[in-house]
Amino acid sequence: MQKRRRKAIKEVLINKNDSGQRLDKFLQKALPSMPTSLLLKSIRKGRVKLNSKKLCDFRYVLNEGDVLSLYINDEFFEASDDAQNFLKAPSEIDIVYEDENILLVNKMAGLAVHDFDGSSFDTLINRIIHYLYKKGEYNPQSENSFVPALCNRIDRNTCGIVIAAKNAEALRIMNEQIKERNVIKKYLCLVHGAPPKKEDEVTVFLKKINDKNICLVSDKKKNGYKTAVTKYKVLKKNHSFALLEVELKTGRTHQIRATFSHLGCALLGDGKYGVNYSEDKRLGFKHQALCSYYVGFNFKNAEALSYLDKKSFALSDVWFKNYID
Repeated sequence: MQKRRRKAIKEVLINKNDSGQRLDKFLQKALPSMPTSLLLKSIRKGRVKLNSKKLCDFRYVLNEGDVLSLYINDEFFEASDDAQNFLKAPSEIDIVYEDENILLVNKMAGLAVHDFDGSSFDTLINRIIHYLYKKGEYNPQSENSFVPALCNRIDRNTCGIVIAAKNAEALRIMNEQIKERNVIKKYLCLVHGAPPKKEDEVTVFLKKINDKNICLVSDKKKNGYKTAVTKYKVLKKNHSFALLEVELKTGRTHQIRATFSHLGCALLGDGKYGVNYSEDKRLGFKHQALCSYYVGFNFKNAEALSYLDKKSFALSDVWFKNYID
């Protein structure tokens, strides 16, 4: 008598956004509630099959068109309660630039880019996802693992341009270009007093204190401290304040805020590194006067995003830009 074949609980067709990932990384995203140890055991036991063949190598890199047959308990396929929390966030965003692959969004001060502690669904990324969902450019029901994602981050109380990727290929390429320092990001900030030179490149060393979410600064290299290089130019100043254009040569946490506070010219409205936050608030600075106002692309080997090479985008309206006459 012929043995009856067991039917797969679920079959997954690998689409373009899924391809290029290792099998285990893909399954961790597709089955977030399944413990990693149990997932790897399922692969070893042949409960994950590729194109109807038993597959044991969790390092296999998926290709578009592959079919995974998953003999895995039903409960691991159930969507989490917060899978569509993005619908609770507003869908309105301030778009600086948009095409079929990326978005440049002007984030307002006070809005977090991600929900880091589970306390709020109203974040920049949720607003972006909701916006793309309403446009019909993102549907969670048709995606196995990909969700639109941010390529860079700025602090909650910093405003300015944030880059988002609409698809997996754009996310991969943009992250590679940022890593290779082919994305130029410039900031405007307003500081008390003025730095010692009109234009300079400053090197300090920062150590993140996680439980206090603050950075210590040193002029000398110490154990646990990371190099932070900041280039600045004084655009205008008066007897009390200076407006600076800043370009980061490294991307450390709180780099601009901590560096200029260390130089004796803290940002106005900075409640963490500032000199007199209550007085700054009285002057109208409830958030630090810091804006990621410029993004330029100097791409190399950017594949599907090569059309962005040599393009740049800048905000003309920065809330503190004209504070100094």
